[in-house]
Order: sequence, then C-alpha cells, then structure tokens
Amino acid sequence: MRANTLIMIVLAGVFGVLAVVLVNIWLANQRSAMAQTGLVQRSTVVVAAMPLKFGDTLSADKLQEIAWPAGAIPAGAFKTTKDLLAGEGTKQALQSIGTNEPVLATKITGPGQRATLSAVLGEGMKAVSIRVNDVLGVAGFVFPGDRVDVLLTRTVRGDDGTDKSFVDVLLQSIKVLAVDQVADESKDSPTVVKAVTVEVSTKDAQKLTLAAGAGQLSLALRQAAASKGETTERITTSDLNGETPADVAARQAELDKQAAAEAEAAAERKRAEDKIAGLTQAVERVGSRLDELGKVKPAVASAPEIKEVVKYVQPEPAKNVTVGVFRGVKLESYDVPRQP
Repeated sequence: MRANTLIMIVLAGVFGVLAVVLVNIWLANQRSAMAQTGLVQRSTVVVAAMPLKFGDTLSADKLQEIAWPAGAIPAGAFKTTKDLLAGEGTKQALQSIGTNEPVLATKITGPGQRATLSAVLGEGMKAVSIRVNDVLGVAGFVFPGDRVDVLLTRTVRGDDGTDKSFVDVLLQSIKVLAVDQVADESKDSPTVVKAVTVEVSTKDAQKLTLAAGAGQLSLALRQAAASKGETTERITTSDLNGETPADVAARQAELDKQAAAEAEAAAERKRAEDKIAGLTQAVERVGSRLDELGKVKPAVASAPEIKEVVKYVQPEPAKNVTVGVFRGVKLESYDVPRQP
C-alpha cells in the first residue's frame, strides 16, 4: 500500500472521530437549553375579558388573569385583578381595549376619576375644539384617534385694492381626541358633526384660536400610518387652474404652432383646389371645342374628270434575228444582223 493512501485513511479516521465528538457536544448543549427553557419563571398579567370602550367602568367580571413570562411583562401592566382595582372608587377605560389585550395604567383612569379628555392628554398637551360642518369635517368620517391636517382659508385685501384668497396648511398630523362630545375611538359610523376636538401644544392652541377668527378652518384626513409632516406651499386662486406662467406660455406657444400648421394646411388645400379648378375649366374648354368641331361637316372635293387617250406606237424592228440550222437531228441557233 502506498504511503499517501495510508496517510489519507488515517486523516479520514481522525476527522470522523472529531465530528462525532462535536455533534455530541452540540446535542448536550441543546438538551441543556431546552431544560432551562422549561424552568422559565412565569407570572400573570391582567387582560380584558371582553372588548372595552372609552368610559367603560372596570370590574372583576370584565377582567381576567393569564400566564405571562416574568421577564416580558409590559410596562404599566397589572399582575392581578386586585392590584388593578385597588384604591377608593372605580376606574374607567380611557380608550378601546380589545379582548385578551393587557390593561395598562395609561389606558385607564385613576381610582374615582372619570374618563374625560383631560385624562387622555399627553404631557404638556392641550385640547382645542374646532368648529366644522358636514363638509369641512370630512363629511363626518373623522373619528377619535384619527390624525388630520388643519387648513386655513382666508381672504385679504392686496395693495392694489383687490381681494386675494389663499389656503395654508396650518397644522399637520394633529390627533383627534373627540368628535362633538364623543371621545370613543371604537365608534366607526359617520355622523354629521359641529365640532372636532384635537390635541395640540400650547403654541398650536394659540394658532388655532387666532385662525378661527382670521378665516375658515377645515380638516384633511391623513392616512392612519402617516404621522410625518410634509413640505407644503400656499395655494392661491391663480393656482386653481394648475398652471404656472411658464405653463401658460408653453401652452400658448403650442396653440400658436398648431394654428400656423392649420393655416399652412388650409393654404395648401386652397392651392390644390385652385389647380383642380383650373384643370377642370381647361378640360371643359377642350370638350366644348370638340363639340363645336363635331357639329361642322367637312367639305368634300369633287374628283377631276379623267379622259383616256390611246396612242399606237410602232415598235422598232430588232437589230438581230435568230436563224436555226439543223445539223442532222440537232438544232443550232445563230444571231445574225438584220438586212435592211
């Protein structure tokens, strides 16, 4: 057996033993991890036993405790129903809570408190109501929890004495707290509203109050996931046609070009029609001339009278005569001069 073959066999055996050892070590670690998983400490979390909406009073029959990993309890959750209901007075839901959803401290009132807008306001935020109608309020399709943009429409007198109207986006991505006097986020049927209450900062509350007297406020409903602001610009009556001066000039140039092309085409058609008319007249003149010539009978000339004259001419005698001489049975011919 060659030395190289023997070396390869030895190396293959060593690698095979090493692979078996590594697999055994990995399996042992997996069994240890699985054993530790079974020893994870469990705790409990209070969840809603039924759907809760804004203003619902919390009670033991509306809550339940479920098992929850001790290291993954949400912030503000309660471990027991007794802890949640502790205190003097009842607690109410400040927003919709679904079945089996953990009941957090931020979603309910304190003991003896009522579910009011002041309880759901964020730190440093204010609630301001905007007067709207069935159109300006997005036809009643704005509900508590939605986010809207606030638009201000106003008219000012320009330096030339004419009134100029324009629209500005006053505020963006404002949270709606209540529609009329309803702050229940689970409400999903459109209704005609007269006022919408939004959550804004103190400065934005001042803007809204001032804007309410400066012009007309309207709402633009935003996509549920669109919370970022966007760059906007003022829209005036000159923008209603959607054209800038450059657009107008380009459109006018295009119209002029089309008009010139149409005029050139019309002139070309006129020249062609004139040529056709000239040819038609020429053909008519030729046809008329042919008709006139066809009506004229041509003059036929009489044939001249031919008289036949017969004149006898005496032929001249031949200068030679032919003489035949038989020699035996053979005839021989001789031309001899004629004697006078």
